[in-house]
Amino acid sequence: MTVVREFTLPDLGEGLTGAEIVRWLVQVGEVVAVDQPVVEVETAKAMVDVPCPYGGVVTARYGEEGAEVPVGAPLITVAVPEGSDDGAGPPDRPATAGEESGNVLVGYGTAAPAARRRRVQPSPRPPHGTTAVRNGAEPIPVISPLVRRLAREHGVDLRQLRGSGPEGLILRADVERAVAATAPAPATAAPAPAATAPTAATAPTAAGRAAATGPEGERIPLRGVRGAVADKLARSRREIPDATCWVDADATELLAARAAMNAAGGPKVSLLALLARICTAALARFPELNARVDMDSRDIIRLPDVHLGFAAQTDRGLVVPVVRDAHKRSTEELSEEIARLTEAARTGTLAPAQLTGGTFTLNNYGVFGVDGSTPIINHPEAAMLGVGRIAAKPWVHQGELAVRQVVQLSFTFDHRVCDGGTAGGFLRHVADCVERPMVLLRRL
Repeated sequence: MTVVREFTLPDLGEGLTGAEIVRWLVQVGEVVAVDQPVVEVETAKAMVDVPCPYGGVVTARYGEEGAEVPVGAPLITVAVPEGSDDGAGPPDRPATAGEESGNVLVGYGTAAPAARRRRVQPSPRPPHGTTAVRNGAEPIPVISPLVRRLAREHGVDLRQLRGSGPEGLILRADVERAVAATAPAPATAAPAPAATAPTAATAPTAAGRAAATGPEGERIPLRGVRGAVADKLARSRREIPDATCWVDADATELLAARAAMNAAGGPKVSLLALLARICTAALARFPELNARVDMDSRDIIRLPDVHLGFAAQTDRGLVVPVVRDAHKRSTEELSEEIARLTEAARTGTLAPAQLTGGTFTLNNYGVFGVDGSTPIINHPEAAMLGVGRIAAKPWVHQGELAVRQVVQLSFTFDHRVCDGGTAGGFLRHVADCVERPMVLLRRL
């Protein structure tokens, strides 16, 4: 005898109300073990492998790949042997200490005692967020979720590719070359058909990820990270009365200081880490800007800790990883943490908690080769520092015209938390630290 257990999409935390099914990891009729990941989903924050708390035979799956699923909606049903301890305890009985399974997510748990559970060991899985692909008997290193998604969208079989990365790692460029190699040659004789509006038979389904094209133009769904960014930016513009000030600064000495630090040995220090260190020093002097506004209670809440977000452009869109307790970290520690979070952002393995809770954001748009910008505040924060490219320009240095490395700094702030004098003082202190890095030593 068996009992059918329904597994629903759990609460993934951070206020998320749903997720998009990216890839099913199990088939109907397949035997699954307790805590085995059964589906890969994408939230507005990150890619997540969702483990099932039941062990047994999968009897049904709900939702196609690409479909949006709300929290609490069914994902799969599992036929569990009656009386089995493989996660088949009464679902409404709360788990006691020590009874939870190893991969419990927010909103659900398993009720069977771990010591009595007959665990079926699943096949070894690669690190979270990656997949190991074998080409015959030869193993290929783990592949990032972004590369897997690109291959899936274009029908590329990763098992047939030979990676150009370290130890045969398949990179995005390898998939793009495979797509280009199989692309059909453009037709030259037949005229292009007239564009028609999508009909019920031709319109993309929930599982379709491609943009729809009609006579009014191309429609690109706002979902996932792009949708979350759109919502947050729109809310920021609606709710925050922002203002921007900017200043040019001579960054020659800052670049020289970084070169000297890196020449001394030890872990390399990035320019972004130096700018982050400058931000924490400026926020210590102007704590009014490490704040948020609660309009319901009509309070300005000044925050005791600096959790520094930094903008990172990825294939999935713009994300803002957060360096926790940035004010307590040295420059080297900031550099290491920024590098770690940046790599996780590029591979799509950032956890939701690593993308929320920021109190101030640093935006280095100079990497795109532009001088200036008016950043949009990362709601509900109160300010953002923007940094343009550092370029050789004529500059008056010690009373004489010289060629110096100049950068434009832009500072956007919530005018409800302070007036222009405070914002100008913050930006001037940042510029002073950029021009004379020794200023930072006063606060060490």
